[in-house]
Amino acid sequence: MTTSPGRLVLAATPLGDTGDASPRLVTALATADVIAAEDTRRLRTLASALNVTPSGRVVSFYEDVETARLPKLLESLRAGETVLLVTDAGMPSVSDPGFRLVAACVAEDLPVTCLPGPSAVTTALALSGLPCDRFCFEGFAPRKPGERGKWLASLASEPRTAVFFESPHRVASTLADAAAALGGTRRAAVCRELTKTYEEVKRGTLASLAEWAADGVRGEITVVLEGAPPRAVSVADLVGEVSSRVSAGERLKSAAAEVAEAAGVSKKELYDAVLASRR
Repeated sequence: MTTSPGRLVLAATPLGDTGDASPRLVTALATADVIAAEDTRRLRTLASALNVTPSGRVVSFYEDVETARLPKLLESLRAGETVLLVTDAGMPSVSDPGFRLVAACVAEDLPVTCLPGPSAVTTALALSGLPCDRFCFEGFAPRKPGERGKWLASLASEPRTAVFFESPHRVASTLADAAAALGGTRRAAVCRELTKTYEEVKRGTLASLAEWAADGVRGEITVVLEGAPPRAVSVADLVGEVSSRVSAGERLKSAAAEVAEAAGVSKKELYDAVLASRR
């Protein structure tokens, strides 16, 4: 008789306030056959705060042992066991251990599900006061100044609001570098200790936030950065795009009309500019 595979359960844990733990998380902690935890001591502290006693095996699953733990966890899943994956705070795989295990399960067609819950990314985004309709998550800011400079340059023209994590020891230099690279007037928000006793959200321009952070910042830090302002587009800037679309087989009139409408310029002026470029 073939054993049905178990399932991997990704579970979001509280960022700080244990009151944010879901009833489903409590049940999962009590019933999972295996709990893979980024920090087993913090897991037991959380379980104690929630008045739940894990009945399954508890194994460590932090970055340095993540790859080594995969074979045993996959073996448990193949044997029909439920494996619960939790990290120190927030959602597994989001700048935390988990991606490799999920990818391995997907490769073997083993069931994976998720218990949604707290996320520093969306919590900071909602609190920032910046546009939330479109955003990108950048993980942790690069540590080395050279790499950080290249990364900031890539955000110079990014129209979406960007969210990233930063160490309290480096946030001042990162904000100063961001002000220099992106302009001191670009708006941002620094969110620290989300849902904890000393939660603070500091909003302002990059220049003002860099000055504030220079005195030292403590705690878990999430930064939300305003997207780049729309670039003023001229008719001349769009000629190449229309020409490329025509070369690909589109009719000049329809290509010029669509590009002009998207950019908010005159269709006739763009059409005439393309014809003029051919002379």
